[in-house]
Amino acid sequence: MSGDRSKWQAADYAAVADWPGYFAAVSGKPARETLVAALDAFDAEGPTRFPRAAVDLGAGEGRDTAELLRRGWRVEAIDAHPDAIKRIWARTDLVNTDRLRTSAGTYEECFVPPCDLLNASFSLPFCHPAYYAAVWRKIEGAVRAGGRFAGQFFGDRDTWASIEGRSHHTEEQVRALLADWSVEYWRMEESDKPDAMGNVKHWHLFHVVARKTPGPTPRKTP
Repeated sequence: MSGDRSKWQAADYAAVADWPGYFAAVSGKPARETLVAALDAFDAEGPTRFPRAAVDLGAGEGRDTAELLRRGWRVEAIDAHPDAIKRIWARTDLVNTDRLRTSAGTYEECFVPPCDLLNASFSLPFCHPAYYAAVWRKIEGAVRAGGRFAGQFFGDRDTWASIEGRSHHTEEQVRALLADWSVEYWRMEESDKPDAMGNVKHWHLFHVVARKTPGPTPRKTP
């Protein structure tokens, strides 16, 4: 993609992995709908004695991290780009910062601590396909029973599916990934929108909130 970047939208920067440009383009936007849906589901379950723990994987400039902190969560915000970490701490709307930790690392290299919520807003599709299965297992291992995943999967009909290094899935593949989860929120988006150059991008993605199914109760030894 080329042309006057002053006319670019957030998706245009994401298309070429210009993450500082992307962070600047989405600055000031509210928390993602999937995160809000997941937080509302936790709120409906009632208060807890201690703050719940969340991992914001691919946290970007921190729009979701800020919402998690506002709602009283403990947050581990992870992003591979150093500009993201700087932007998170530079936000003027952060509260409860004593409950925030940030760390830099790629999807395949980072440590994902145990959590009640794994938030991955528009981030996992940028995980290289060679690492995706291992990263998903890492996510499944980190989320506690009864906890939730909130995020997006990019579909196989999305224009970006042709870009090397991106991870895209059919609906059947997404549902297979979620086989051990109870899907609470599911919205498939498929539409055509022009980019800054006037080229039409076909969007195909799945917005998901899923609750990790608790395992069977261990039998007591007689």
